[in-house]
Amino acid sequence: MKLKIQFINAFTSTLFHGNSAAVIVIEQWLDKKVMQSIATENNLSETAFVKPVDVNTFEIRWFSPITEIDFCGHATLAAAFVLYSLDKSLTAITFVAKAVGNLLVIERPDGFIQMSFPNRTPREVVSIPDALINGLSIPPCAVLKNEQAFFAIYSNEQAVKDVVTNDELLKKLAPLDVVVTAPSLQYDFISRYFWPANGGIEDPVTGSIHAGLAPYWSAELDKDDLIAYQASERGGMLKCTIEHDRVLVSGQAVKYLEGIISI
Repeated sequence: MKLKIQFINAFTSTLFHGNSAAVIVIEQWLDKKVMQSIATENNLSETAFVKPVDVNTFEIRWFSPITEIDFCGHATLAAAFVLYSLDKSLTAITFVAKAVGNLLVIERPDGFIQMSFPNRTPREVVSIPDALINGLSIPPCAVLKNEQAFFAIYSNEQAVKDVVTNDELLKKLAPLDVVVTAPSLQYDFISRYFWPANGGIEDPVTGSIHAGLAPYWSAELDKDDLIAYQASERGGMLKCTIEHDRVLVSGQAVKYLEGIISI
Protein backbone atom coordinates (compact mmCIF):
# COMPACT_ATOMS: atom_id res chain seq x y z
CA MET A 1 0.00 0.00 0.00
CA LYS A 2 1.23 3.47 -0.87
CA LEU A 3 -0.09 6.61 0.85
CA LYS A 4 0.56 10.18 -0.21
CA ILE A 5 1.58 12.38 2.72
CA GLN A 6 2.08 16.13 2.99
CA PHE A 7 3.71 18.13 5.78
CA ILE A 8 2.04 21.50 6.27
CA ASN A 9 3.10 24.41 8.50
CA ALA A 10 -0.12 25.81 9.96
CA PHE A 11 -0.83 29.28 11.37
CA THR A 12 2.01 30.79 9.40
CA SER A 13 2.83 31.83 5.85
CA THR A 14 6.55 31.21 6.38
CA LEU A 15 8.43 27.91 6.32
CA PHE A 16 9.92 26.72 9.63
CA HIS A 17 7.31 28.61 11.67
CA GLY A 18 3.85 27.80 12.96
CA ASN A 19 2.87 24.24 13.82
CA SER A 20 3.61 21.30 11.54
CA ALA A 21 1.00 18.67 10.73
CA ALA A 22 1.05 15.69 8.42
CA VAL A 23 -2.02 15.15 6.23
CA ILE A 24 -2.99 11.85 4.61
CA VAL A 25 -6.13 11.56 2.47
CA ILE A 26 -7.44 7.98 2.35
CA GLU A 27 -10.43 6.19 0.84
CA GLN A 28 -10.96 3.83 3.81
CA TRP A 29 -9.80 3.98 7.40
CA LEU A 30 -6.65 2.09 8.20
CA ASP A 31 -6.33 0.01 11.34
CA LYS A 32 -5.97 2.36 14.31
CA LYS A 33 -2.62 0.81 15.26
CA VAL A 34 -1.29 1.54 11.78
CA MET A 35 -2.47 5.17 11.91
CA GLN A 36 -0.88 5.57 15.33
CA SER A 37 2.37 4.03 14.10
CA ILE A 38 2.46 6.48 11.18
CA ALA A 39 1.85 9.41 13.54
CA THR A 40 4.55 8.18 15.90
CA GLU A 41 6.97 7.80 12.99
CA ASN A 42 6.14 11.31 11.73
CA ASN A 43 6.84 12.67 15.23
CA LEU A 44 4.91 15.89 14.54
CA SER A 45 2.38 17.49 16.86
CA GLU A 46 -0.41 15.87 14.84
CA THR A 47 -1.04 13.65 11.86
CA ALA A 48 -4.49 14.11 10.30
CA PHE A 49 -6.19 11.31 8.38
CA VAL A 50 -8.99 12.52 6.10
CA LYS A 51 -11.62 10.35 4.40
CA PRO A 52 -14.22 11.65 1.91
CA VAL A 53 -17.82 10.74 2.83
CA ASP A 54 -19.95 13.06 0.67
CA VAL A 55 -19.71 16.10 -1.59
CA ASN A 56 -17.34 18.56 0.15
CA THR A 57 -17.63 16.49 3.36
CA PHE A 58 -14.81 14.55 4.98
CA GLU A 59 -14.33 12.59 8.17
CA ILE A 60 -11.18 13.59 10.03
CA ARG A 61 -9.14 11.92 12.76
CA TRP A 62 -6.09 13.34 14.53
CA PHE A 63 -3.16 11.46 16.06
CA SER A 64 -0.31 12.86 18.15
CA PRO A 65 2.89 10.80 18.45
CA ILE A 66 1.34 9.29 21.59
CA THR A 67 -2.40 8.89 21.10
CA GLU A 68 -5.51 9.73 19.09
CA ILE A 69 -6.74 13.25 19.89
CA ASP A 70 -10.38 14.36 20.16
CA PHE A 71 -9.91 17.83 18.64
CA CYS A 72 -7.06 19.53 16.81
CA GLY A 73 -7.16 22.93 15.15
CA HIS A 74 -3.85 23.25 13.36
CA ALA A 75 -4.14 19.83 11.69
CA THR A 76 -7.68 20.73 10.60
CA LEU A 77 -6.27 23.87 9.01
CA ALA A 78 -3.52 21.80 7.38
CA ALA A 79 -6.03 19.26 6.06
CA ALA A 80 -8.21 22.01 4.58
CA PHE A 81 -5.15 23.59 2.97
CA VAL A 82 -4.33 20.25 1.30
CA LEU A 83 -7.90 19.63 0.13
CA TYR A 84 -8.23 23.14 -1.32
CA SER A 85 -4.94 22.69 -3.18
CA LEU A 86 -6.12 19.34 -4.61
CA ASP A 87 -9.53 20.62 -5.74
CA LYS A 88 -9.67 24.27 -6.82
CA SER A 89 -13.46 24.07 -7.19
CA LEU A 90 -13.98 23.67 -3.43
CA THR A 91 -15.44 26.72 -1.72
CA ALA A 92 -16.29 25.18 1.66
CA ILE A 93 -15.40 21.97 3.47
CA THR A 94 -17.22 20.19 6.28
CA PHE A 95 -15.10 17.98 8.51
CA VAL A 96 -16.97 15.38 10.56
CA ALA A 97 -15.30 14.58 13.89
CA LYS A 98 -16.71 12.25 16.53
CA ALA A 99 -15.94 14.36 19.61
CA VAL A 100 -16.74 17.88 18.33
CA GLY A 101 -19.29 17.36 15.58
CA ASN A 102 -19.14 19.12 12.22
CA LEU A 103 -16.42 21.70 11.58
CA LEU A 104 -17.09 24.08 8.68
CA VAL A 105 -13.95 25.39 7.00
CA ILE A 106 -13.92 28.08 4.31
CA GLU A 107 -11.26 29.90 2.33
CA ARG A 108 -11.36 33.63 3.05
CA PRO A 109 -10.62 36.26 0.40
CA ASP A 110 -7.66 37.53 2.48
CA GLY A 111 -5.79 34.24 2.07
CA PHE A 112 -6.69 32.92 5.52
CA ILE A 113 -8.55 29.66 6.09
CA GLN A 114 -11.40 30.04 8.58
CA MET A 115 -12.56 27.19 10.83
CA SER A 116 -15.83 27.18 12.78
CA PHE A 117 -15.32 25.57 16.20
CA PRO A 118 -17.75 24.94 19.05
CA ASN A 119 -17.54 27.57 21.80
CA ARG A 120 -15.64 25.95 24.69
CA THR A 121 -15.59 28.81 27.21
CA PRO A 122 -13.56 27.83 30.30
CA ARG A 123 -15.04 27.98 33.79
CA GLU A 124 -13.34 28.99 37.02
CA VAL A 125 -11.77 26.19 39.03
CA VAL A 126 -12.83 26.03 42.68
CA SER A 127 -10.13 23.61 43.81
CA ILE A 128 -6.85 24.10 41.93
CA PRO A 129 -4.77 20.88 41.66
CA ASP A 130 -1.40 20.97 43.40
CA ALA A 131 0.18 19.49 40.27
CA LEU A 132 -0.83 22.60 38.35
CA ILE A 133 0.33 25.16 40.90
CA ASN A 134 3.62 23.35 41.51
CA GLY A 135 4.02 22.54 37.83
CA LEU A 136 4.30 26.22 36.83
CA SER A 137 7.28 28.31 37.94
CA ILE A 138 5.14 31.48 38.12
CA PRO A 139 1.85 31.38 40.09
CA PRO A 140 -1.13 32.38 37.91
CA CYS A 141 -3.64 35.07 38.87
CA ALA A 142 -6.55 32.74 38.17
CA VAL A 143 -7.20 29.20 36.98
CA LEU A 144 -10.05 28.01 34.77
CA LYS A 145 -10.69 24.86 32.75
CA ASN A 146 -12.74 23.47 29.88
CA GLU A 147 -13.02 20.05 28.24
CA GLN A 148 -9.45 20.27 26.94
CA ALA A 149 -7.18 22.04 29.40
CA PHE A 150 -6.55 24.07 32.51
CA PHE A 151 -6.22 27.80 31.77
CA ALA A 152 -3.57 29.60 33.85
CA ILE A 153 -4.26 33.34 33.59
CA TYR A 154 -1.46 35.89 33.99
CA SER A 155 -1.60 39.67 34.19
CA ASN A 156 1.15 40.33 31.63
CA GLU A 157 2.67 38.66 28.60
CA GLN A 158 6.20 38.53 30.02
CA ALA A 159 5.03 36.00 32.61
CA VAL A 160 3.67 33.81 29.80
CA LYS A 161 7.00 34.00 27.98
CA ASP A 162 9.04 33.35 31.14
CA VAL A 163 7.06 30.54 32.79
CA VAL A 164 8.86 27.20 33.09
CA THR A 165 6.99 23.93 33.51
CA ASN A 166 7.57 20.79 35.53
CA ASP A 167 6.34 18.32 32.96
CA GLU A 168 6.25 15.31 35.28
CA LEU A 169 3.80 17.18 37.48
CA LEU A 170 1.71 18.42 34.55
CA LYS A 171 1.38 14.82 33.34
CA LYS A 172 -0.63 14.13 36.49
CA LEU A 173 -3.38 16.44 35.17
CA ALA A 174 -4.17 14.00 32.33
CA PRO A 175 -6.33 13.85 30.35
CA LEU A 176 -6.29 17.68 30.57
CA ASP A 177 -3.46 19.83 29.21
CA VAL A 178 -2.35 23.30 30.34
CA VAL A 179 -2.52 26.66 28.55
CA VAL A 180 -0.97 29.83 29.99
CA THR A 181 -2.27 33.15 28.70
CA ALA A 182 -2.22 36.91 29.24
CA PRO A 183 -3.25 40.14 27.52
CA SER A 184 -0.72 41.48 25.03
CA LEU A 185 0.49 44.89 23.89
CA GLN A 186 1.06 43.89 20.25
CA TYR A 187 -1.86 41.45 19.99
CA ASP A 188 -5.08 41.09 21.96
CA PHE A 189 -3.73 38.11 23.89
CA ILE A 190 -0.91 35.58 23.81
CA SER A 191 -0.61 32.03 25.05
CA ARG A 192 1.59 28.95 25.34
CA TYR A 193 0.32 25.36 25.45
CA PHE A 194 1.80 22.38 27.30
CA TRP A 195 0.62 18.79 26.80
CA PRO A 196 3.19 16.32 28.15
CA ALA A 197 0.51 13.70 28.86
CA ASN A 198 -0.98 13.71 25.37
CA GLY A 199 1.56 14.68 22.76
CA GLY A 200 4.71 16.54 23.74
CA ILE A 201 6.21 19.17 26.01
CA GLU A 202 5.08 22.41 24.31
CA ASP A 203 2.80 22.63 21.28
CA PRO A 204 3.96 25.31 18.81
CA VAL A 205 0.50 26.65 17.86
CA THR A 206 -2.77 25.14 19.12
CA GLY A 207 -5.87 26.05 17.15
CA SER A 208 -8.30 24.02 19.26
CA ILE A 209 -7.52 25.79 22.54
CA HIS A 210 -8.56 29.10 20.97
CA ALA A 211 -12.13 27.78 21.07
CA GLY A 212 -11.73 28.49 24.79
CA LEU A 213 -9.18 31.31 24.81
CA ALA A 214 -11.08 33.54 22.39
CA PRO A 215 -14.39 33.51 24.34
CA TYR A 216 -12.52 34.19 27.59
CA TRP A 217 -10.60 37.17 26.22
CA SER A 218 -13.63 38.39 24.30
CA ALA A 219 -15.44 38.81 27.61
CA GLU A 220 -12.39 40.31 29.34
CA LEU A 221 -11.61 42.80 26.56
CA ASP A 222 -15.23 43.41 25.48
CA LYS A 223 -14.61 42.72 21.79
CA ASP A 224 -15.68 39.93 19.43
CA ASP A 225 -12.79 40.12 16.93
CA LEU A 226 -9.38 39.31 18.33
CA ILE A 227 -5.82 38.76 17.15
CA ALA A 228 -3.95 36.07 19.07
CA TYR A 229 -0.33 34.97 19.13
CA GLN A 230 1.01 31.69 20.49
CA ALA A 231 4.42 32.52 21.86
CA SER A 232 6.27 29.25 21.35
CA GLU A 233 9.73 29.12 19.81
CA ARG A 234 8.16 28.71 16.33
CA GLY A 235 5.20 31.00 17.05
CA GLY A 236 1.98 31.56 15.16
CA MET A 237 -0.75 34.17 14.68
CA LEU A 238 -4.49 33.48 14.70
CA LYS A 239 -7.55 35.59 13.96
CA CYS A 240 -10.52 34.80 16.20
CA THR A 241 -14.16 35.89 16.06
CA ILE A 242 -16.97 35.07 18.48
CA GLU A 243 -20.17 34.31 16.59
CA HIS A 244 -23.04 33.14 18.81
CA ASP A 245 -22.20 29.61 20.00
CA ARG A 246 -19.28 29.24 17.57
CA VAL A 247 -15.71 30.47 17.58
CA LEU A 248 -14.20 31.27 14.19
CA VAL A 249 -10.46 30.66 14.13
CA SER A 250 -8.49 31.65 11.02
CA GLY A 251 -4.92 31.13 9.95
CA GLN A 252 -2.57 30.73 7.03
CA ALA A 253 -0.61 27.65 5.99
CA VAL A 254 2.30 26.68 3.77
CA LYS A 255 3.46 23.31 2.44
CA TYR A 256 6.84 22.03 3.58
CA LEU A 257 7.08 18.67 1.79
CA GLU A 258 5.17 15.83 0.21
CA GLY A 259 6.05 12.20 -0.26
CA ILE A 260 4.89 8.57 -0.36
CA ILE A 261 4.58 6.13 2.54
CA SER A 262 5.00 2.46 1.55
CA ILE A 263 3.30 0.05 3.94
